[in-house]
Amino acid sequence: MKRKFSDEYPIETQTRTRKQLVWILILSICMMFAGFTSAYIVSMGNSFWIKVNLPTAFFVSTGVIIISSIFMHFAVLAGKKDNISKARNMLLITLFFGIGFGVSQFMGYKKLVESGAHFVSHIIVSDGRYGDYYEIKKDGEYLTVENNQYYYKGEKLEGEAKKEFHQFARQFLVEDLDALKNKNIKFDGFTLLYKSEPLTFINGEFIRPNGERLIELDFQRLYDLARNIIDDRADFFVRGEMGKDFRLLYNKNELDYQERTLMYKGQPLSANLQNKLLRGNSDTSTAYFYIITLLHLLHVVGGIIMLIVLVRSSYTITNSDKLMVSLKSGAIFWHFLGLLWIYLLLFLLFIH
Repeated sequence: MKRKFSDEYPIETQTRTRKQLVWILILSICMMFAGFTSAYIVSMGNSFWIKVNLPTAFFVSTGVIIISSIFMHFAVLAGKKDNISKARNMLLITLFFGIGFGVSQFMGYKKLVESGAHFVSHIIVSDGRYGDYYEIKKDGEYLTVENNQYYYKGEKLEGEAKKEFHQFARQFLVEDLDALKNKNIKFDGFTLLYKSEPLTFINGEFIRPNGERLIELDFQRLYDLARNIIDDRADFFVRGEMGKDFRLLYNKNELDYQERTLMYKGQPLSANLQNKLLRGNSDTSTAYFYIITLLHLLHVVGGIIMLIVLVRSSYTITNSDKLMVSLKSGAIFWHFLGLLWIYLLLFLLFIH
């Protein structure tokens, strides 16, 4: 039978070589993440930066990967005692929790997307911002925006009231003004105002009190407003309340938000900073968040593949010494992934 090249070397040499390769891999990964986290910190300077609350799923995944690391340690101990059967069982449990880590990570990403923190998005709403051109009344009372939320009579729109509001706005999601001519707009107690003037809908056209019709540009603004309403956006692309669900910083200093006005160091944001925010209205911080965590998840996927190979080997290898060659190096890499995630979590928790 043809022998493997590795079989030509003593077990001690194979173990030492495997470990050296793993440490080289670990060093390269550390350098990569050090580069990304350093770039993250540098990019925060002299720019606007969104900090979102970390989803609970990311903390759950931390506990999951710690538990998996513990069982990986038990697998190594069992292998040292020539108990291949027990080592195999510990590896299977490690694999189970490793997959659980990946699942919990994706649950965290789902929560982030639901909160409006997308990989590519903006910071503030500039097109179709409620109140710039359009306002809406319900039963004669103005809907208002407070802290990135829509309010009616001092109460935040929720439940059925929010659903009715969305249904009203959804009627304006049509391609252009011509497409409105075949629609039957239902107001159901709502009044649409353009520049504080109530609009009427006659023969498929919006008419102002002076008889003027909305032009294409006006309708595009209405379309953008409707899109923002349905997506639960008011002043920011990230959903929720500023200061509670997310924070906005400039040059590492947190901004306040009073009466729909951004405040920097106790003063309204200057015109220069307002223009700077509009020009650079990209949420770079969330993009970094996704890149850093997804890169780690990819390495965990590589670790899961390694675990699958180790489990398979535990069924085919009868010599515990040969199994330990792979098991020891695999354990080093898996423990490293756990420690790396803890570092990244602390980094994102206190920096992001």
